[in-house]
Amino acid sequence: MTRDEILNQLEKLIQLDVDATHAYDQAIKNVDDQLIKDKLIQFQGDHRRHIDLLSAKVLEMGGTPPELTSDFKGFFISGFTALRSLTGTKGALEAMETNEKLTTSKYQDAVKMVWPTDISSIIQANLADEQRHLSYVREAVQTITAKKR
Repeated sequence: MTRDEILNQLEKLIQLDVDATHAYDQAIKNVDDQLIKDKLIQFQGDHRRHIDLLSAKVLEMGGTPPELTSDFKGFFISGFTALRSLTGTKGALEAMETNEKLTTSKYQDAVKMVWPTDISSIIQANLADEQRHLSYVREAVQTITAKKR
């Protein structure tokens, strides 16, 4: 990849994580189970760390990281999450499952690209975080669903 292609792809990943942090804000507000809330706060912190690490690489390459505000897609994701979260913990988790599927998918695509080694390592670690998030959220949804039966 050329420098410009790398910067463009990194900016897309940063925006993805920015949008995820805003979606987590919406979900966290509506979760009443403290253990789940704490886990979502931890995952939101992972997304913030992703933003910091990727932004540092953009700066190293002479680029400018995107603003930490949602783009159009991000507003849609946050709105969707806010609406689903109004139904409580289960709705918030279901919304986050959808969001984490998207984030995991984008990182899976990114891992397949040819990156400089240092950036590749960051993207692989971020993907591992996303897979862990998705696994936890899916398990939590199943547990809540089973308890309601």
